[in-house]
Amino acid sequence: MTLRIEEAPFWSDIDDGPAGGKAVWVHTADGVRIRVGAWPLDDAAAARGTVLLFPGRTEYIEKYGRAAGDFAARGYATLAVDWRGQGFGDRMTDNPLQGHVGRFSDYQLDVAGALAAAEMWRLPKPWHLLGHSMGGCIGLRSLYDGMPVASAAFTGPMWGIALSEPTRTIARLLSSAGTRMGLGKLYAPGTVRDAYVMIEPFEGNRLTNDPEMYDYMRRQTIAHPEYALAGPTLGWLHEALKETAEMAQMPAPDYPCITFLGTREKIVDVPAVHRRMESWPNGRLELVETGEHEVMMDTPEVRKALFDTMCAHFDAHGGADQGISTALRS
Repeated sequence: MTLRIEEAPFWSDIDDGPAGGKAVWVHTADGVRIRVGAWPLDDAAAARGTVLLFPGRTEYIEKYGRAAGDFAARGYATLAVDWRGQGFGDRMTDNPLQGHVGRFSDYQLDVAGALAAAEMWRLPKPWHLLGHSMGGCIGLRSLYDGMPVASAAFTGPMWGIALSEPTRTIARLLSSAGTRMGLGKLYAPGTVRDAYVMIEPFEGNRLTNDPEMYDYMRRQTIAHPEYALAGPTLGWLHEALKETAEMAQMPAPDYPCITFLGTREKIVDVPAVHRRMESWPNGRLELVETGEHEVMMDTPEVRKALFDTMCAHFDAHGGADQGISTALRS
């Protein structure tokens, strides 16, 4: 099926990324309009490949402009996506602040749209996956589906949500019952009603140790309040808990993988990340000392070490004969 792709706005005034950033609207197979952006390299002939960056819940393309700059300095183009229900993608409820999805598998339709844009732009191969937070959950499922990448990296991946076991049980029961009763588009209990960076001060935040990076996120949301996303719905919570529980029972996919996890991570399920990486035969877990959830948006020293290590991983698995996973060769 050929997807409809049209030119879309790209906000280069706030991304702090490499020159040449651009975006398109992609109409997915189920008719939802998402936005896909890219920062190609000036010298495509010297490119080492492309990073397919899957953002987390509440995020948007331009938030990763600085990350795109870090990748460009190391020879990589970058692609990012506004998932359905956030950024400039179509919102899924009448209240645009609610984070909602009908089924978690719907995100794979967005992945197909992102890959179609990457092919249209002829972004250099091999491609490498980078999934952050919810994007790590979506990306892991994409690997199981045979995504055409040479390797994978994750930061603070949502392979579970940070809940105590009693709270997790209650959340499963409540979200499941609420969804069955037609209440899936109500906010999940205890969730915020505005963008996190707009209501939480830097002191004590759960995202980054770097005040300038926190201000970078705030400035972007102030400049474009359309980006703002608040808490998730009962439906999103139900789908997320179901998806992470199902994949937790599956063996690691056949891709080389590196995962970065802050030692102060408070948003995703830390034991779930450790269990996954301990069972990943060609995987490695890198702990980021004192890191919070957004390790790609930490202090300059942490960022440099992280991007150096991540790109060394991509370099090591970027040979011509490694352009696709062995899972696709069978």
